[in-house]
Amino acid sequence: MADVLALALPFFGVIFLGLGCGRFARIPESGLAWLSFFIIYVALPALFFSLVARTPFHELTNGRFIAATTLSTATCFALSLAVGLWLRRGNLPEATIAAILGSYANVGYMGPGLTLGALGAGASVPTALIFVFDSLFFFTIVPILMAIGGRDRHSLGATAWLVVRRVVTHPFNVATFLGVFAAYIEFHPPAAIEKTLEFLRNAAAPCALFTLGVSVALRPMNRMASEVPALLFIKLVVHPGLVWLVLTTVGGFDPVWIATAVLMACLPPALNAFIMSKQYDTYVEGASGGVLIGTVVSVLTVTLMLYVLQHDMLPLALR
Repeated sequence: MADVLALALPFFGVIFLGLGCGRFARIPESGLAWLSFFIIYVALPALFFSLVARTPFHELTNGRFIAATTLSTATCFALSLAVGLWLRRGNLPEATIAAILGSYANVGYMGPGLTLGALGAGASVPTALIFVFDSLFFFTIVPILMAIGGRDRHSLGATAWLVVRRVVTHPFNVATFLGVFAAYIEFHPPAAIEKTLEFLRNAAAPCALFTLGVSVALRPMNRMASEVPALLFIKLVVHPGLVWLVLTTVGGFDPVWIATAVLMACLPPALNAFIMSKQYDTYVEGASGGVLIGTVVSVLTVTLMLYVLQHDMLPLALR
């Protein structure tokens, strides 16, 4: 158990360090701007490029794994959307943001550092695949539902073009696509560039986790929305359980890939839930509270899953 705590607590410790600094330090939110830019446009792209570029190309085209994990995420999104529509009295824009809380794991800020730290280099490819295709799913479905709900005033064609542009130009996706190309041509960066990438990817996780803590601390939360407990149950319990069930039912996956997918699904709601709520000016307080409470509760659920994985207690096939 000491080994598990030694792995989990630094991740959550940096988050809560940021949370404490955000609560007590009187620094305006604008102070996060350059740090956020560094994380999103420099450090994390360097990490994703390095992860993917080092991977044999044939491992990057595992369609069965992509389909299984993305379908699991989409199922949790649909279930959360139904909960949101029921408890938000049919308000589609609010239900859409609520559905993000119940299905979009923090695969960008927390995912890579945690999976690689817990499972080693073998987790790099499934981590990158889950990040890319989960992001593609959310970057596509959210603008479409917001357009249907009347929050996005663009025409259907303009909305479709906006979706394509955001997917193609997102720095995480650009870095991953470049990594795929580098893996295909077996490109190895010169020593100086490789050392620079090493500096950047080593900075990615601590900077991202600290920023996550500060960002959550600065969000208002006067009361918890009634649907948040149900959404967090879907995110923290149903999602990893469904991923495990689908992957073990399909079968034929490396144990490290199954463990990576389940651990990624255990992660708390992504900060993107709050970012998207601000973008569309809807369900802002619910998203803020959901991310904060989900992050706190995930200390228990993620630590428990790490214990299970460290002691080889996760069944890798249905009996």
